[in-house]
Amino acid sequence: MAARKTTRSADSRSRAAKVGSPPRTATIRRQTAETKIELSLDLDGTGAAQISTGVGFFDHMLTLLARHSLIDLAVAAQGDLDVDAHHTVEDVGICLGKALQLALGDKSGICRYGSLTLPMDEALVTSALDLSGRVWFVYCVKYPTEKIGEFDTQLVEVFWQAVAANVPMNLHLVLHHGTNSHHIAEGIFKATARALRQAVAIDPRQIGVPSSKGTLST
Repeated sequence: MAARKTTRSADSRSRAAKVGSPPRTATIRRQTAETKIELSLDLDGTGAAQISTGVGFFDHMLTLLARHSLIDLAVAAQGDLDVDAHHTVEDVGICLGKALQLALGDKSGICRYGSLTLPMDEALVTSALDLSGRVWFVYCVKYPTEKIGEFDTQLVEVFWQAVAANVPMNLHLVLHHGTNSHHIAEGIFKATARALRQAVAIDPRQIGVPSSKGTLST
């Protein structure tokens, strides 16, 4: 009987966290001489994606990110693609990081940590993150090719570094093995999506901010 009461209490707290809290949504607009971006997200979505950046492979990765994180994500980006895709990819990363920060608020009730080791065919990738309010980015990934179609593989690092710096958060990305550049990049996006899904989730047992300091803002 006691166990059943505990379960009902946890379920009630979970429902209260979802119903009683403000929507965890954010919209970021960024315009520079190089890019014009509007990005919106909903942390408690279903993984819906509306993506248009002008960079086909990047659109594919952002769609996977939304789908596997269950974060609804809309991105409309115009960039100086006549130069290359660097500014577009980096600035979308900046906007995503800032939107995550805004949607998370004071981070009360979240799980905070997330990690996943994900197989993508022959590639195996680990993503581990902490929504600590402090930036630390570790990227232990090497690609067998410099490009995936027309997409520079180094831009995967550029994107995630920009995201981590603007949440801010600790993010560690490690490639254990892999021989196909497309699979490696896709594994990174999917693994980080799943890690984010864990970290931003509301823990029904967590009261307040998950830190002994009482804050995750710095």
